[in-house]
Amino acid sequence: MAAGLPELELPELPELEPPELEPECRRLLGAFAEGSAALSGCLARRARPVRLCQACRGHYSTLLGLYRDIALGNSSESHNCAKSILTSDRLQVVVTLSEFFNETWEAANCANCLKNNSEGLSNSTVEFLDLFNKSLTCFEHNLQGQAINESPNNYTEVCKNCNGTYKMLNDLYNNLQKLNRHGSESGHSAHLCIDVEDAMNITRKLWSRTFNCSVPCSDTVPVIAVSSFILFLPVVFYLSSFLHSKQKKRILILPKRIQSNASLVNIQEKYS
Repeated sequence: MAAGLPELELPELPELEPPELEPECRRLLGAFAEGSAALSGCLARRARPVRLCQACRGHYSTLLGLYRDIALGNSSESHNCAKSILTSDRLQVVVTLSEFFNETWEAANCANCLKNNSEGLSNSTVEFLDLFNKSLTCFEHNLQGQAINESPNNYTEVCKNCNGTYKMLNDLYNNLQKLNRHGSESGHSAHLCIDVEDAMNITRKLWSRTFNCSVPCSDTVPVIAVSSFILFLPVVFYLSSFLHSKQKKRILILPKRIQSNASLVNIQEKYS
């Protein structure tokens, strides 16, 4: 500081605080945070065995409604909430969370398990899960206290007594797949919901790998018949080709005989 110049005292500036959210926006943000935590916890707890669509549909529906209230509210206050909560910064945490939950729900194809209004499971899903539970009950009942890692020869009672229930479950699953493939032509996903797929995978692994149960004979007969027919086709082809060539050779030889016979007749008439 140069000599003789008085020191300047700068006024103290008040500390600036970030603008507070409106009460309604704060309420919506808090509700969305609680809904996100509830849905995340449900997804994690129901990851194995997969029961996402059955157990978490209520949490997902609630979170959808909260996000809709924030983003698509009719009042001017709700419109301000959309700006302050969704688009006020680069990270956009609420938008990112919402997209994650939507992508997870769509990847699980939960809509294929639920009714059109998503208020409950569809009738076909309820029927499938009922047969699935009956199959597991039959497996447990016929194990009779045996350990899972015992020899497959000890599981004959399971294969014999649970064959009917397992076949009904497997047939229903195949029919649902066919119906869903027809629906995929109109823009829907070709996969069944993850709950149904995982339940069927579990049952098939138990049936074929753990219990070593074979496919019923009634299912193998058409397969054997078609395979035998395909294997027999080359024999039929070569046999028909051989007969056809032999017949053609006869047709080619026949005119020579006729011509020789005609010449003999002419010679006989000449010297007669």
